[in-house]
Amino acid sequence: MAVNYSAKEEADGHPSGGVGVPGGGAAGGGGGAVKTRKPDNTAFKQQRLPAWQPILTAGTVLPAFFIIGLIFIPIGIGIFVTSNNIREYEIDYTGTEPSSPCNKCLNVSWDSTPPCTCTINFTLEHSFESNVFMYYGLSNFYQNHRRYVKSRDDSQLNGDNSSLLNPSKECEPYRTNEDKPIAPCGAIANSMFNDTLELYRIDNDTRTPITLIKKGIAWWTDKNVKFRNPTGDGNNLTALFQGTTKPVNWPKPVYMLDSESDNNGFINEDFIVWMRTAALPTFRKLYRLIERKNNLQPTLQAGKYSLDIAYNYPVHSFDGRKRMILSTISWMGGKNPFLGIAYITVGSICFFLGVVLLIIHHKYGNRNTSADIPN
Repeated sequence: MAVNYSAKEEADGHPSGGVGVPGGGAAGGGGGAVKTRKPDNTAFKQQRLPAWQPILTAGTVLPAFFIIGLIFIPIGIGIFVTSNNIREYEIDYTGTEPSSPCNKCLNVSWDSTPPCTCTINFTLEHSFESNVFMYYGLSNFYQNHRRYVKSRDDSQLNGDNSSLLNPSKECEPYRTNEDKPIAPCGAIANSMFNDTLELYRIDNDTRTPITLIKKGIAWWTDKNVKFRNPTGDGNNLTALFQGTTKPVNWPKPVYMLDSESDNNGFINEDFIVWMRTAALPTFRKLYRLIERKNNLQPTLQAGKYSLDIAYNYPVHSFDGRKRMILSTISWMGGKNPFLGIAYITVGSICFFLGVVLLIIHHKYGNRNTSADIPN
């Protein structure tokens, strides 16, 4: 008896029905195995994997709410108290206010000669006991702009000699100047923060300078891995950077950033800190360290201080702000109460919901919801 297959069944290589071909071959006397679409007989493909689904009852949900609340609230209080114990003092020296000592420098340009200087006197009400970190802060400065973030040449910054003289096109329009390659190229390097901050303690009208440490402010991986001076005689950076020119807004070339060879050129730590772009338009970057010298006395005693500023960095054109911040740190870093507040808020909400659900369960949980069916 002849067996008729549809065109689709012939294309699939087997009939849709259960009729077999004698001899185990395909129709027409072929000797190949019969094709099949049946999935392999495995737990995954046959959907026999074990599954688990929680059964949410009052006995499981209520303890979870109370446990989360009792754990999160103490953690949040501890983090919040730790954050509040961090000493921090901030000075805005933008100079937009007419009474500010830096108001005369408000419209300074990148190449102002001589640089505009101003002094701000302030008083610390409380002593800073441990090591003090000095930051500079900028506001309304968008380092997260896509074009800005890409405007750099990492091969050049890593000491590649060919990239030094032929920077990446990503650096445009700060790739070359007067037919010479710019080192370092790009918009990030060109806009490097260059204010100079000096701190003095005032005792009986006598100004004593505070020692500010300029090394150790950059990440170790940045200093020792990502940033390298060009290969060659490391003691003669002038020769290494020969044939290049400084960024447009810089007052001096990269090989004159510092007098010490291990903090000059592309491995200058102020430069490295600036090149790590910030994620938000209001940010702070580490500028200097003030180490505690005597365990019996605080690093910065309460009293009068003055901040001398060489005002070189213009921010008024884009409505920016400039700040100097003095801060200590704790085991959790700098002052930031957000994490503690978040823990306290989540813990309080969970504990409150646990109480509400417990009341609802106590009031309605034992009610017989089954309908009485008459005989």
